[in-house]
Amino acid sequence: MPAGDHMPARSARGGDYDPRTYDPRAFDPVAVTVDVVALTLRDGRLHVLLVRRGEAPFAGRWALPGGFVRPRPGVEGPAGEEDLPEAAARELAEETGLAAVDPLAAPDSLTAADPLAATDPLSPLSPLSPQSPRRVHLEQLGTYGTPGRDPRMRVISVAYLAFAPDLPDPTAGGDAAAAAWAPLSTVSGGLSFDTSGRADLGFDAVCLDDLAFDHGRILADGIERARSKIEYTPLATAFVGEQFTISELREVYTIVWGRAPHAANFHRKLLSVPGFLEDTGTTTERGGNRGGRRARLYRAGPATLLYPALLRPSGAEPGEPVLDAVTGGGVEDGALDGALDGARDGAR
Repeated sequence: MPAGDHMPARSARGGDYDPRTYDPRAFDPVAVTVDVVALTLRDGRLHVLLVRRGEAPFAGRWALPGGFVRPRPGVEGPAGEEDLPEAAARELAEETGLAAVDPLAAPDSLTAADPLAATDPLSPLSPLSPQSPRRVHLEQLGTYGTPGRDPRMRVISVAYLAFAPDLPDPTAGGDAAAAAWAPLSTVSGGLSFDTSGRADLGFDAVCLDDLAFDHGRILADGIERARSKIEYTPLATAFVGEQFTISELREVYTIVWGRAPHAANFHRKLLSVPGFLEDTGTTTERGGNRGGRRARLYRAGPATLLYPALLRPSGAEPGEPVLDAVTGGGVEDGALDGALDGARDGAR
């Protein structure tokens, strides 16, 4: 380039784009929505959060909580554009009363939140429910844009996966006529609804395809993401409390996978993964239902990836009872934890 020549100045947003040359009417309209697969463990079962749609299309059908990405009211320009994680957190709060946070935020910032965020109802850090947002994990799951998935127009949905322990009962709001935790059966690695105990809801969804839109496909993808992710990340600890026993953590793996890992092997593998678990130095107040040593309590460690990974079993391992993944039957109590902890201590 000759001396003195230079490239034309470019704006920070859009390069040298001139908005006067763009006609949005030249393109077919497309809308963007967010949907949330929210999972929790209740009474030894895996539950997914569903809302009954109060408006067409699919009025009266059960669906995942979600809705259209929309601008912030009263805010002009780019600052008024809602980001996708924010939209997911807002829809979750509006339709169910539950709060969630983006895991990309620094952990310390979740407890020392920006005071403005705490008063902004659109912020994922807004105290929209008694549930502490620190314990709700939210991550992007995938994008769904099959033509015809929404009869109104071309709609592309960005789905999110959220999970946490002991989430409270939801409260329907927005355009949802009802909201409830629906129990899932994961026996032998399968996936279906278990509606035997929810006659009070008038729950008429039997298989995943009974959900509105393509939410059955999104839910199946969310469960598979959870199943695979707890193999190589410590996110299984998001389903338990701040302190937990090995048996409680094993129950998470058993219910989510739908298959029971061998207890002794699982105990050994967990404690051999660097940074996965930290010993709190305390134990449960008492032993298991049949007595015995008290189980040691652990907390999540600093690891973000598990190596070696905890691979899910393809079936019941040798000597392992087949799990009833609906009732949680077959999961050992704290007595086994205590015995294994004692054997480990003796081997040191």
